[in-house]
Amino acid sequence: MQLLPVNVGTKLLADYASIASRGLMDSIKALAEPLAGKRVLHLSATAFGGGVAEILYTLVPLMSDAGLEVEWRIIHGQDEFFDVTKTIHNGLQGDPTCLTDEQKETYRRFNRLNAEVLEGSYDFIIVHDPQPAAMIEHAREAGGRWIWRCHIDLSTPNRSILDFLLPCMARYDAAVFHRREYVPDSNVLPASYVWPPAIDPLAPKNMALSAEDAAYILDQFGIDVDRPLVTQVSRFDPWKDPLGVIEAWRLVRQRHPDLQLGLVGSMAHDDPEGWDYYNRTVNAADGDPDIFILSNLNNVGSVEVNAFQVHSAALLQKSVREGFGLTVTEALWKARPTVAGRVGGIVDQIQDGETGYLVSSVEECADATSRILDDPVAARALALRGKEFVRRSFLTPRLLRDWLALFNELSGNHAAAAEVTTAVRPA
Repeated sequence: MQLLPVNVGTKLLADYASIASRGLMDSIKALAEPLAGKRVLHLSATAFGGGVAEILYTLVPLMSDAGLEVEWRIIHGQDEFFDVTKTIHNGLQGDPTCLTDEQKETYRRFNRLNAEVLEGSYDFIIVHDPQPAAMIEHAREAGGRWIWRCHIDLSTPNRSILDFLLPCMARYDAAVFHRREYVPDSNVLPASYVWPPAIDPLAPKNMALSAEDAAYILDQFGIDVDRPLVTQVSRFDPWKDPLGVIEAWRLVRQRHPDLQLGLVGSMAHDDPEGWDYYNRTVNAADGDPDIFILSNLNNVGSVEVNAFQVHSAALLQKSVREGFGLTVTEALWKARPTVAGRVGGIVDQIQDGETGYLVSSVEECADATSRILDDPVAARALALRGKEFVRRSFLTPRLLRDWLALFNELSGNHAAAAEVTTAVRPA
C-alpha cells in the first residue's frame, strides 16, 4: 500500500502573465531561483470536493513549472476515520462535541498507518488540515521542513479538540493560516504565517464563459433560463447554512415570484456528514419545483458550476462559519453581485455595500438579494468593483509567490522572503 498520487497535469506560469502584474511575475521568478530542484510533498485527505483540492490542482503544477519537484498524495482512510476528522473539523470551528478516547485512538491509528507507507524524502512536506496532521509524529525524518496548512476557522475553537492536536502541531517547522484571528493562542506553536488562499482564473470553473453558453448548460438541468435565478455553490454542510438560504429565497420570492434557486455542491468521500445534510436540504425544499439541488452526482462539474455562477442574477454564500470562502472569490471574479455571511475570510473579500453585501441573518440575506434584483445597474457596478479586488488580491500567482517566499524563509534565505511573508510569532 502506498499513499495515492494525484495526477495534476501541466500548467505554465507564462499563461498568467496577462492577468498578474509584471512585478508579481518578476518576484516569483526571483524567489524560485534559489529553490530549483527542491522536493515538495503535499498531503491531503481527498483529491476532489472542497477548496483544498481545487487549490492544489493549480498550485502543484505551477510549483513544478517554477522549478521545484512537487508531488501531491492522498492519505488512506475509512468511514470511522473520516467521522472522527469531521468531528475534529467541526470542533476547531467551535462545535462543542468532544472526542472520545476511542475516537482519539482511531485518529492516531490511521495517521500512524499512513506515515508507515510514506516513502521518499523531501525538502518540504505540506500537510493540509487536521486529517493527516499527526503523521509527523511517525515520519519526521521524511521531511527536512514540515508545514501545517490550516484552511479552517480557528478563531473560537473547542479547546479540548485544539489541545488534542497541539502536541503534533508543535512538531512542525511552520504553520500557515488564512487570517491572524485563526492563529491559536498557544505558546507551543511553531512560527506561524498568514496569507489567504486563491483561485485559478484559468481553471474551467473560472475561465470566461459567455452568457449564451451558460444558459445552454443550465437548460440541460431544467432551469428556466428566461426567469431569474439565484445560486449558492457550497458543500452540504451546516456551516454553509443551505437551510437558511432556502428560507431567505422564500422571503425574496414574495416580491419576485418568478425567482428560482440553485443549491449546487459536491459530495466528498472525507465528509460522511454531508450526506445527512444533503438529505435535510432536500427535505427543506419540500419538492418545490423552483429549487434545484444538484451535485457532482448529477454530473455537475467545474464548467457546470461556472455556468450557474455566470447565469445567476445574484450569488449567495450564507455561511455561519467560514475558513475563507473561495466560492465568494469565484463569484466576485465572475463579476456577479454577491451576498455572503459576515464571517471568517469572507469579510476580507467583501466590503459591505462596495463590492458586495455582508449579512448576518435570513432576513438580511433576503433584503440584500432583493436589492440586487430591484436595481441590476447598481448591482453590476458593485460586482465590477469586486472583480477588480479579486484580481489584485486572490489569484493563484500571488499564492505561489507566498509559498516560494516561505520556502526561502525556512531555507535561511530571509532577504528573499522578507517582503512577502507575514510572520505571527506565538505568544
